[in-house]
Amino acid sequence: MSERKSHPAEDVIDFGYRAVPRAEKASLVRQVFDSVAPRYDLMNDLMSLGLHRAWKHAFVAAIAASPREALLDLAGGTGDIAFRALERGAGRVILSDINPAMLQVAQGRALERGLAAGLAFLCADAERLPLPDRSVEKVSMAFGLRNCTDKPAVLREVRRVLRPGGRFHCLEFSRVEVAALAPLYDAWSFRVLPALGRLVAGDAASYQYLAESIRMFPDQESLAAMMRAAGLERVRHQSLAGGIVAIHTGWRL
Repeated sequence: MSERKSHPAEDVIDFGYRAVPRAEKASLVRQVFDSVAPRYDLMNDLMSLGLHRAWKHAFVAAIAASPREALLDLAGGTGDIAFRALERGAGRVILSDINPAMLQVAQGRALERGLAAGLAFLCADAERLPLPDRSVEKVSMAFGLRNCTDKPAVLREVRRVLRPGGRFHCLEFSRVEVAALAPLYDAWSFRVLPALGRLVAGDAASYQYLAESIRMFPDQESLAAMMRAAGLERVRHQSLAGGIVAIHTGWRL
């Protein structure tokens, strides 16, 4: 009879509702996004009923990167935020993601849309960015922080690479604040999303993880407190869609 391995509490972390060894989470997350990358944009539309487009529009408007500013877009995925920022006048955008499959999709989309000028690609772990201190004016991260193993380390790296007077913007799923919305949202997340994943992408498990990861992510006030603990100041948050998502901002002063 084989023995089950146990791990000290500090050596495990959530992967959705599962507890996994901390060292394994990044690899498991990478497998999820390798699987969903080819149909990621279609699935975003299906998962959010198209609302993610409005959320991202509001997010990029809040970032308001100017032609004089460099924007680092962490967990940039297939390029939605980076492309919108360039179209709104950002001077330089670094699209960073840990997953090569996602970056490959983003590169193809950038060429199709004629957005190669002013855009650089970086395959990197947001917990250990290969960028100099105080090197960018803005950092953005949309729907990526919840997938990181060490979220405080990401926030410390954000502060490190920001120039004084620079600002961090985070768009992430958060805690529903409208009681009547909660049961509908739960049914959509745990019944509909895995079924859509199976039908459209042939992968129910990855979308089950995505739904679970949302529920495990800190709520609005908890994330704001984490940002302050990392040294960011003037931290604010704005809930959208009844708290389904929230935009957090914080400055390096």
